[in-house]
This record gives sequence, structure tokens and C-alpha cells, in this order.
Amino acid sequence: MRARERGSVTVELALALPAVALLLVAVLVLGSAAVGQLRCADAARAGARAAALGEEPAQIAATARRVAGPGAAVGVDLNGEWVTVTVSRGVVAGPFSSAPLRAQASAVARVEP
Repeated sequence: MRARERGSVTVELALALPAVALLLVAVLVLGSAAVGQLRCADAARAGARAAALGEEPAQIAATARRVAGPGAAVGVDLNGEWVTVTVSRGVVAGPFSSAPLRAQASAVARVEP
């Protein structure tokens, strides 16, 4: 190693480390968003399934809320023999909880007579 190259690895690491840390944070946030979207979809399907079995709107919303987790907003729209369950919730927690990322999913089912 030449004398003028001493410390170059340290400088390169100091320049690259923030980019690697930012990439890691982005992967974690996107992973959290994907999990939130899947939870909303599962909750909407669970609510639609409960509606198809003839549950009352309050019970449908409770079922969807239980699957979606805390902080979820659930909407139940009964329209004749069809029901639409919509679930939305914030998807990022921790230091990024003020970010306006929300996941939303809907499911439609036919209500049993």
C-alpha cells in the first residue's frame, strides 16, 4: 500500500455507510407496508366471510378489526344481497409513524339468505 493511499478505505466506508443505512431503512419501511397491506386484505376477507354467514354489521366490523390489528378503520356496506367490507390502517410504525402511508383493501361477498 502506498503512503498516499492510507486511509482511503476509511473514507470510502464513511461515504458508503449512509447509503447502505438508507437502503436498509427503505427495505424495512417497504416490508412494513407490505405486511400492512396483507393484513388489510386478510381482514377484509374475514369480514366478508362473516357477512356471508349472516353476521350483523357490528360483528362483521369486530371480526375485521380483530384480524387487522389496532388502529384499523373498518367500513361495512350492505347493498341488497351483497356486502362490501373495507379495511384501512397506517402501515409504518416507530420513528416513521408520522408518514402518511396507509394500506387499504376491500372484499365483496354475497350474503346468504
